[in-house]
Amino acid sequence: MANIMRTLTVNLGARSYPIHLGEALLPRAGDLIKQVGCGEKVGIVTNPKVAELYLATVEASLRRSGFHVATVVLPEGEAHKNLDSLATIYDRLIAERFDRSSCIMALGGGVIGDMAGFAAATFLRGIPYVQVPTTLLAQVDSSVGGKTGVNHREGKNLIGVFYQPRLVIIDVDALSTLPTRELVAGLAEVIKYGVIADPKLFGLLEERLDRVLALDRELLVEVIAASCAIKATVVEQDEREQDYRSVLNFGHTVGHALEALTGYTELLHGEAVAIGMVQAATISARQGLCDEKSLSRISGLIEKAGLPTKVPSNVGLKELVWGMEVDKKSIGGKIKFVLCRGIGATEFQRFSAAEIVAQLAA
Repeated sequence: MANIMRTLTVNLGARSYPIHLGEALLPRAGDLIKQVGCGEKVGIVTNPKVAELYLATVEASLRRSGFHVATVVLPEGEAHKNLDSLATIYDRLIAERFDRSSCIMALGGGVIGDMAGFAAATFLRGIPYVQVPTTLLAQVDSSVGGKTGVNHREGKNLIGVFYQPRLVIIDVDALSTLPTRELVAGLAEVIKYGVIADPKLFGLLEERLDRVLALDRELLVEVIAASCAIKATVVEQDEREQDYRSVLNFGHTVGHALEALTGYTELLHGEAVAIGMVQAATISARQGLCDEKSLSRISGLIEKAGLPTKVPSNVGLKELVWGMEVDKKSIGGKIKFVLCRGIGATEFQRFSAAEIVAQLAA
C-alpha cells in the first residue's frame, strides 16, 4: 500500500473539500495545498513536539511548491487552548502581512486544529485553512467538520465558530511517533463511530484491535476512512449542529465536564469521552434502550483498548452536575443527551444535568 492515497469528499456545496488519506503525504503537502487554490503565504501553526518531528519536512514541501512560509509554535496542551494563544497567531500573521488569499495550516492534534481554524475564521474575517492532523483523535474527528474554538476557564470550547477547512491531509505515518497513551485515546472516537453508526466498524475493532494498536497501515487507513466517512455524512446533513450532528456528542457531555473539572490536565480528551460513553451506555440500558449485551460489548471494547471506564474518584456528583450545566449545548437548563439503542443506533433525550447524574448514581 506504499504511497497510496485515498480521497474522500465532504459535500457542502461551495464549501466542499477533500480529505486525502494515506502514507507519505506530509512530503507532498505543498503540492496538495497548491491544488486547492491558496495564495502565496502559508502560516503553519504547530507545537514543539510536532515541530521537532515534522516541521522541517512540511516547510520544505511548501517552499518547493513556491509558498512563503511563516511558522507559529505554540505551547502544547489543552491548558493553552485559549485567547492568549490566539493573539500569538494573529500577531505573527499581521507581522508577515498575510492577506485574505493567505492560508493557515494546522499541523498537530485537535488543540492546534481548533485554534488554527478559529484564527483562520476570524483573521481578516476569514482566510483559508488546511488541517494536517498528526494524532489519531484529530485524524478521525476534530480535523473534519469545521468546528473551531478555544476553551474558557468555565468550560471547553465555549468560544468558537463553525468554519470549514479548504483541505484535510491525513498521513498515517505520523501515528508511528504518537505516544501509546495518545494513540489509545484517539481510539475512543473510533469506537464512538462504531456505536452511533457502524456495527461493522465496531466488530472490526473487537476482532482486530491488536493490529490497530500495532499500527497496521492498511487497517489504519480502513478504520480512519470509515470514521471520516461517518463524520462527513453527519456534517453534510447538519453542518452547524442544529439537530442531527449532536449524535457526534455521544459520550461528550460527561466527558467534557470531566475534562473541565480535572483542569484539562488529568485526562486526555479521548479518555474523558471513553468514560462518558460508558456512562451514556449505562443510562441507555437503564432507560430500556440498550440491551445488557450491547452495554457489555461497549464497556468491554473500551476497557480492552486500555481506556478508563469510571468517573475519577476525585470528582464528586455535585461537581459533575456543575460541569455539565455550563456545557454550551445546554438550552433552557436541559442537555440534548445522546443515548444508544444497542450498537449502531442512537436516540436523543433532554435531561437536566442533575437528572443525568441521578441516573448514574442509581
